[in-house]
Parts: sequence; structure tokens; C-alpha cells
Amino acid sequence: MNGHGRVFIKRIFDGLFSCIGLVLSSPLWLYVTAKIKREDGGPVFFIQERVGKEGKLFKMYKFRSMVVGAEKKGIGVFVSRDDQRITKIGRWIRRTSVDELPQLLNVLKGEMSMVGPRPTLEYQVKRYNERQKKRLLVKPGITGWAQINGRNTMTWPEKIELDVWYVEHWNLRLDWSIGYKTIRSVIKREGIYSDEGIIVDEISKIE
Repeated sequence: MNGHGRVFIKRIFDGLFSCIGLVLSSPLWLYVTAKIKREDGGPVFFIQERVGKEGKLFKMYKFRSMVVGAEKKGIGVFVSRDDQRITKIGRWIRRTSVDELPQLLNVLKGEMSMVGPRPTLEYQVKRYNERQKKRLLVKPGITGWAQINGRNTMTWPEKIELDVWYVEHWNLRLDWSIGYKTIRSVIKREGIYSDEGIIVDEISKIE
């Protein structure tokens, strides 16, 4: 099968699994929405502009896990593991990766894929060298090769190198393997702590 055929099949699977995921996770959406609203009455979603395939910008969705206006409190735009600005429900959705569920909407819209490099911030892309820019040749994903190989235990350059490896070796079998290992990692809670942001060098920014 040629490259265009594989991309077409990947898009079909993305649409199928995002629809199935939205239906199956709908009770969780209702639960998390109610908890967030009950806790502080603020917005349910955190929406942030990210860089997608070929450098195109899009708005990525996550369930909000920090207090409203968190970037103006505490340590500002950075966040630590025991950050007091993380809400009660926020700690749970981070620990379980439930905060990522709204990105199924991004997949359904064609902005993201189920599997691919995690979507990054524009200012980070400006720091890429020519090799690192290869990670923009595919759609960003909810999970990816870097996520199942250390996730937030790695430095930013290490994660990008794994993303580039994925782009260079991508095939449908690899995507299936990453999907399976992601589910296993979430269940076992292996390195899945989300710092609500892309790791920049060794520092995380608020999301």
C-alpha cells in the first residue's frame, strides 16, 4: 500500500475511533463537567492554540484542571507536580489522563490524529532545527511514540527525537502498537502525570 493509501486508512480509523470514543466516554464527560462546575463554576474546557501538521495553527481542547486565572497566581505560567492551583477534580483527571478526552473533538475535526507527535506551542516550533521540523509532517496525536517511551520523564529534545523517529518509521502497525501500549500505560499509571503543557527543556507551562 502506498503512502496516500495508508494516510487515507489512518483518517478513516481516526474518524471511527473518535466517534466511538466520544460515545463511550460520554458518561465521563458529564461527570467531569459537573465536578468542574460544582468546584469553582469556571469554564469546563481549557482551550489553547497549538501547531498542527505543516505548521497550521488550531485550537486544542482539554478539560480544565487548574483554577481560573492560574497563570496570574503562584509561580505564574509554570506548574509543579504538587501545585496548589490544581483543583480537586483536576488532580484526578490529570492522574488518569481524562483531561485529554476533549481532544477526540480535534480528531473528529481532522486537526489531530489518535496517534502522532503531541501538538506543540508556536514559540517552541520556532526553536526547531531542520531535523526537528520533521515532526510537523504528520498530524499531532492524542498519544504517540514519545508518550509510551517515557512521556514526562524525558527532556524536551529527547521527546522530539522520538517524534521524529515516529515520522520516519510510521506505519499502521506501529499506530496499533502505540495505541495498545498507551491503554496499558494509562491503566498502570506509568509516567502518565500531565503537567498541563508541553515540557520545555525541563519546565512545564500551564494549560
